[in-house]
Amino acid sequence: MPILKLIALLLEYPDAVLWESRDEAQALIVQDAPMLAPWVHDYLNTPLLDQQEIWCDLFERGSATSLLLFEHVHGESRDRGQAMVDLMAQYDQAGLQLDCRELPDHLPLYLEFLSTQSPEEARDGLQNVAPILALLGGRLKQRQSAYYQLFDALLTLAKSPLRSDSVTKQVKDEPRDDTRQALDAVWEEEQVKFIEDNATSACDSSPLQSYQKRFSQDVAPQYVDVRAGGPK
Repeated sequence: MPILKLIALLLEYPDAVLWESRDEAQALIVQDAPMLAPWVHDYLNTPLLDQQEIWCDLFERGSATSLLLFEHVHGESRDRGQAMVDLMAQYDQAGLQLDCRELPDHLPLYLEFLSTQSPEEARDGLQNVAPILALLGGRLKQRQSAYYQLFDALLTLAKSPLRSDSVTKQVKDEPRDDTRQALDAVWEEEQVKFIEDNATSACDSSPLQSYQKRFSQDVAPQYVDVRAGGPK
């Protein structure tokens, strides 16, 4: 599925090379994913710097719309490390070698891998992450970002019944993690101490622990049970 490689490029940080090849990209979209043609036309006819700013605001602020797939499944647990190893094994088996810039579960990288597989294998690979694609698409749609269309297109290619609208109820009441307050909570530094107070050090919490406590009531990413008509 060559279209998967193009969608991967559209999900990557906007690069001048894609703008220089816009005619070729738009022709491929019209051929293989016509539902995306209007979005791609608008996307590639917007100044590159503007699209780079939009991308950073969407995918680099907070984790709710992170393009790291396993972050929405395993968080920072040990299971994520093993999932990375398993995915790397798939890449190695396919003869693909990664550079050091991205983690194996980076969605554009995963799509590029699937683009090298047979149509059936690519479809199976998309179906494996369909709940995550729907979740990301739903959150982007809630934020009024047209990027959600890329995720719905991937779900269509996967022949999945899920769409960004499948998680509307779930994401509607989720607290935003890309606000200044939420980001400040994550990056809040501990007070500098030159002399450690052993009596109180055990009670002090790290910035990450502070963040976890402050947002302990957040709605965790969940898969969508289509048969039940909502999240599990």
